[in-house]
Amino acid sequence: MILSRVAMVGAVVAGAMVGAPLAGAQPVPAPPAPGVPAPVPAPTVPAAAQPSSVAPVPSTNPAPAGAPAPTSVSAPAPVGAPAPTTASVPATVAPAATTTPAATTGRAPAPAACVPWTVSEVASGFGMLENLAFDGRGNVLLSEGAPSGGGAVRTLTATGERGDLVEDVNSPGGMVVDGSRVIFTTGNNAMSGLMNATNGTVESVDLDTGERTTLVEGLTMPNGLAQLADGDLLTTTALGDRVGITRIPAGGGDFERLSVDLGSVNGIAATADGKVVVDTSFDADGAVHVLDAADLSAATQSVPLPGDGRTNIADDLAVDESGNVYVALNGGGKVVRVDPVSGDRCDIATGLTMVSSVRFGSGTGWDSTALYATSFDGSVHKLTPPTS
Repeated sequence: MILSRVAMVGAVVAGAMVGAPLAGAQPVPAPPAPGVPAPVPAPTVPAAAQPSSVAPVPSTNPAPAGAPAPTSVSAPAPVGAPAPTTASVPATVAPAATTTPAATTGRAPAPAACVPWTVSEVASGFGMLENLAFDGRGNVLLSEGAPSGGGAVRTLTATGERGDLVEDVNSPGGMVVDGSRVIFTTGNNAMSGLMNATNGTVESVDLDTGERTTLVEGLTMPNGLAQLADGDLLTTTALGDRVGITRIPAGGGDFERLSVDLGSVNGIAATADGKVVVDTSFDADGAVHVLDAADLSAATQSVPLPGDGRTNIADDLAVDESGNVYVALNGGGKVVRVDPVSGDRCDIATGLTMVSSVRFGSGTGWDSTALYATSFDGSVHKLTPPTS
């Protein structure tokens, strides 16, 4: 058991450092119609060098006399024209009703195409940042940790002022702002998960008084955190023998590990229309799952994430008012937008070092249409959507 856990640690670290998704399968051309000679194939170009805007090249071989003419010909894309970066993938389960605005979502415009967002740095120089939340008072709250443990919940204003909300926190993870208090997880450390340690807690801090309260103890690597409409909390565990979702009563106390088996769940969000959205981190087939908060025993929708999940390592996520899910791919270094109804996917931001969490802005000075992202390298970035 110990050796297998050590091997898993190596796999996790290697996956996090590689961050390169596997190349997808290439399309297979349809055979020519009877009596029509096969077109001369275009020169092969390595996948890494192919521009995404290149359109299919029509055949230069004329059809023989009497052969039916093709019904359409693909014209080359204009020089410089943008092209979608990802293809539409159908959902694996019949979709439920269209989602409605959620209490914790942002106000990004409904996307018409896969267009990259603008990425700009907001701050840097923090420790390893795991998660973020906006307190509605002009601050973004940052879960700051270290691979060996320890950490704090930091504050940052839109003008760059920094502060400490809670110090001496053991590996803080997900956060939820509930009125005048902030609820957060502790013990979100990879070794705690792999060794099945039960040193994790869910705690709260009063934004007015600074009073810190422990709501529940004895958890194993509580990572993502979400709050249901009835006040109950859901937290996730992505590593070890106890992966899954744990439900905690609103007032704390005894917790319940849910029986639903989705794999190494990590990011989690609850929507106002009674949905719970999660993603998986260390499974070969990474995915986004949409659950019914009234019955968390099974997924109502599942959409695969692109690439190998073990190297992309899906981390935290956010949901906008249209129901689109934004997933931080830690190993892949990018943020992907997923429509859980249609299955459409789009890489909206790339080149981010070990991005760990995303949230829509809220409060004075923070753009509510933009996503803000944390990274393990201690930086915070702003992802601004296209204007049209």
